[in-house]
Amino acid sequence: MGDYILVIDEGTTSTRAIVFDRDLNEVALAQEEVPLTYPNDGWVEQDGEEIWEKTLGVCRSAIAEAGGAERIAGIGITNQRETTLVWDRATGTPVAPAIIWQDRRTAETCDRLRKQGHEAAVHEETGLLIDPYFSGTKIGWILDNVDGARARAEAGELAFGTIESFLIWKLTGGASHVTDVTNASRTLLYRLGLGGDAGWSESMCSLLGVPKPLLPEIRQNADDFGTSAAALLGKALPILSAAGDQQSALVGQACLDVGTAKITYGTGAFLVANCGLDRPQSVNRLLGTIGYEAPGRGAMALEGSIFNAGTIVQWLRDDLRLIEDAAESAEIAASLPGNGGVYIVPAFTGLGAPHWEADARGTITGITRATTAEHLVRAGLESVAYQTRDLLDAFEADGVAIKELRVDGGMVANDWLMQFIADICERPILRPDYREMTALGAAALAGMQLGWLSADDWASRTVPGTRFEPQMEKTASARLRRGWATALKKTLA
Repeated sequence: MGDYILVIDEGTTSTRAIVFDRDLNEVALAQEEVPLTYPNDGWVEQDGEEIWEKTLGVCRSAIAEAGGAERIAGIGITNQRETTLVWDRATGTPVAPAIIWQDRRTAETCDRLRKQGHEAAVHEETGLLIDPYFSGTKIGWILDNVDGARARAEAGELAFGTIESFLIWKLTGGASHVTDVTNASRTLLYRLGLGGDAGWSESMCSLLGVPKPLLPEIRQNADDFGTSAAALLGKALPILSAAGDQQSALVGQACLDVGTAKITYGTGAFLVANCGLDRPQSVNRLLGTIGYEAPGRGAMALEGSIFNAGTIVQWLRDDLRLIEDAAESAEIAASLPGNGGVYIVPAFTGLGAPHWEADARGTITGITRATTAEHLVRAGLESVAYQTRDLLDAFEADGVAIKELRVDGGMVANDWLMQFIADICERPILRPDYREMTALGAAALAGMQLGWLSADDWASRTVPGTRFEPQMEKTASARLRRGWATALKKTLA
């Protein structure tokens, strides 16, 4: 057996492979961008075959950098959640482009289901809300809009999967059609719970018109997911773990105990709090989900999702061309004494928690003749902090008080933003020195499956990093939040 773990981290805009040693230190990394396409308003797609080909390529590169396949003991996978693929079981070829989690094309379907009075029952069964964000309505759209797809699905000729499921199918040459509990719990098709009471929901499959033969087998996050074909990576490798990216980051941040929480700032931003064995109940439109499940240990979680975080910086850079790179945004924000009264509500693809307004679109408010490009850059960054505070307030109203926030993801390199989040949220922010917490969580779960460490060992781990304490006067913070509330009200109107 080798002494390294290969982790596939398939994100919204890139796919990467990271190799970790027995102490879960990074020893090799390879990454490729995977472009998104926007064929219609509110539609977001990717080419499933391109995801696979680029994932295979980065795996081979990382393995070579680490010294070859003989060094690898097994594979862990973490992935963008809710993104939906349906493929031909005979060929492994997707029947349609991957529908990305941000996609809003099923908004009318969701509106109809809500108007028919289904949301309370859906929330009770799944812990989720009726929203285009989740996979279930995306599956229905593919079956109803690809010629012959529904009949083929009912005949067992097609397979559905979120990205980890598709990659496992490809890695194993079609031998394993499986998913994990965290990704399953984000489909709108999963009866929420831990252990024997959970599983695919007959009532939800019926409501959303999803044939059961389409669905994969559900396994724990640390489990046997099959073995890769030897020809692909130079050696047959066991697939040891799989977890949706946000739950994987929860594990990576060692949030295995009740009351611990993390937020990942990537394309979107996702706040997840460990709720222990009790099923979370929310009256503030937060989501109940699976935190993680490994042999002998697991937890439920409460989650709030911000749809647009890193996309704000991409928009400022690529579309408005106000900055040349992400680092410049911090310099610009720090150079201003304030935001000049300007607020950006970045509802590019609707608003997530706690609003859940699929039809909302972004606004810029407070513009005067004195407004500059620099004010827009600062307002874009500030919006991330205000959205985070909205989530924290909703969590607290649901009885989950988060005293400190562990952060990860690409945006946390921005010191100005981290301090501003601490100021607006009035809580300490803990930023780890090692930033790839999503991949680290998948590696830790794989290590548990190999017996290299226990869940208790990992839960007691101290995460080295930087702590940002609130510094802003409370009256100033409150004034800024009032301005945000006004801008948000205009957006929702």
